[in-house]
Amino acid sequence: MKKIVLMGNPNVGKSVVFSRLTGARVISSNYPGSTVDFAKGRMHIRGHEAEIIDAPGTYSLQASNKAEEVAARVLDQADLVINVVDATNLERNLFLTLELIETGKPVVVALNIWDEAVRSGIEIDYPALEEELGVPVIPVVALSGEGIRELVQRMDEVSSSPARPPVSDEEKWIRIGSVTREIQTIRHRHPTLRDRISLASIVPITGVPIAIGVILLAFFTVRIIGETMIQFIFDPIFDLYLPFVTALGNWLGPGILQEVLIGRLIDGEIDYVQSLGILTTGLYVPLGMVLPYIISFYFTLSILEDSGYLPRLATLADSVFHRLGMHGYGIVPLFLGMGCNVPGALATRCLDTRKQRFISATLLAIAVPCMAQLAMIFGVLGPFGLMYILMVIATLFIVYIAGGLVLARFVKGESYEICLEIPPYRMPDPGIIAKKTWMRVRGFLGEAIPYLFAGILLVNILYATGFLDWIGNLFAPVTAGLFGLPKEATTALLMGFLRKDLAVGMLIPLGMAPLQLVIAVTVLTIYFPCVATFAVLVRELGSIDMLKSTAVMVATALIVGTAMRVILLGV
Repeated sequence: MKKIVLMGNPNVGKSVVFSRLTGARVISSNYPGSTVDFAKGRMHIRGHEAEIIDAPGTYSLQASNKAEEVAARVLDQADLVINVVDATNLERNLFLTLELIETGKPVVVALNIWDEAVRSGIEIDYPALEEELGVPVIPVVALSGEGIRELVQRMDEVSSSPARPPVSDEEKWIRIGSVTREIQTIRHRHPTLRDRISLASIVPITGVPIAIGVILLAFFTVRIIGETMIQFIFDPIFDLYLPFVTALGNWLGPGILQEVLIGRLIDGEIDYVQSLGILTTGLYVPLGMVLPYIISFYFTLSILEDSGYLPRLATLADSVFHRLGMHGYGIVPLFLGMGCNVPGALATRCLDTRKQRFISATLLAIAVPCMAQLAMIFGVLGPFGLMYILMVIATLFIVYIAGGLVLARFVKGESYEICLEIPPYRMPDPGIIAKKTWMRVRGFLGEAIPYLFAGILLVNILYATGFLDWIGNLFAPVTAGLFGLPKEATTALLMGFLRKDLAVGMLIPLGMAPLQLVIAVTVLTIYFPCVATFAVLVRELGSIDMLKSTAVMVATALIVGTAMRVILLGV
């Protein structure tokens, strides 16, 4: 079977071209990491089936990172190469084009984002470029499908040629400069409103207020969509499911099987959150509580990506996050984690190295409360005054910054500089937004749900066998001695492993003073992620790194909790 490989710089629209060619619903993202694992699909060309491979974005065949190494390996398999080029940045893109032509493999150039080049006053004589390069050059607009049919028709025109002698990088750039002067004309035009907005969103003095506004808007959008889906779709479905699982529990009768499958009855009834049964909590937490926010987050994230804003946000955040051992895209897991830690944990893939992912995941787990937990913190501490809420938020902020500085210093590994291109603002296509959201949700269902289910099963077994109660009694002296909290608070802290917001609510009946509640909710946030996040982090980091991350979490909780007891309680 003929293999056709799509090659190009990052963020030139390769994945959208791939989707047009194959009909496959492939994600096209504006942040690194989304195509490090190359995608495959199939298409028919003149009655013959061909395999299409979407290689990771690369600036050169001289690999400098993991993505470029993968791209070089994929290229070796190619019978034909489609080089996707950004028409608005022709000079930079042509370096890879010349490298591909040097390999001797058949090459077709797809000049993508042609419509944006025209709007920007860029005129490219593509027939002259085709003659200069000696390979077919076709202008395309992948988002609308313009030019894709001609691209497919001209694939048969190219054939293998002997590999050309490689020339130095300097010679390539000299030739590129000569070619672009000959075939490209840039007309002067006055800045448009979109140009002014683009500049304002990058310059710190205006970009930071814009970023805060965008994040708050996105945050509330996610909350509204998620809560609406829970109220009108998922909760009614589980209400219909309740009589069946109740009847099953009655048929099973008391015993270990009922404890595992149905869980404990709360006030004589099944409570989807607290019962801890496989068929109750095991289904409701991942599907009825987490999934709605996953859908709303991925929908919002897709809009931010396709509009072109996400790289601008990363640019603004880069200087801060680089000091914390990451780069600007470290703001993506932080942003997602404020709504739900599960998509935040999955978003650590947007970082390039193991060190960066480890730091991001660990800081997410210890210092970023999810939206549900934040709501409970406001509910518990709000009656005592805003000051106590701000104390918790300020402590978590300090922990995030201090923890990042320490981890950046002592965690071994590489932390590459950010290298990204700021794309133009574009109106997101509703169809592509829907496809991307669905693909990501489907990936979550396939990758994360089994781990969530297994984590809840483990907690259920520990709960049913009384092991959690034994652990609670064992650590009660720590809760009272180090943190200055009642021994009864230990149970709430342990329950935080299942649901942090539920655990915060369990602190209310204990009659603690406001400062004790500040310590309790802060330690509850830091010491361990909920079971859903923990299960995903095991999948993302691996068991060894997760053990290291867990050790950091526990040590941080002990240090911070003890320090807060000394500072706030004076004992």
